[in-house]
Amino acid sequence: MKANIGDTERVIRVIIGLALLSLLFILKDNASYWGLLGLIPLATAGIRWCPLSALFGINTCAAEQRPH
Repeated sequence: MKANIGDTERVIRVIIGLALLSLLFILKDNASYWGLLGLIPLATAGIRWCPLSALFGINTCAAEQRPH
């Protein structure tokens, strides 16, 4: 897997993931499980690869950041 997520996008994904995970603590009913969706952007930021971006040919990773 080649990295297709740049540094800026990684930061944005971490912020969105943490915001979604916070729903687990803020919401008190069954809707709080929607917060588990925050694991997806956190995981893709961690591995620097997004399957949807790969499918659509989107690459925000700068050439010097890409692993060889």
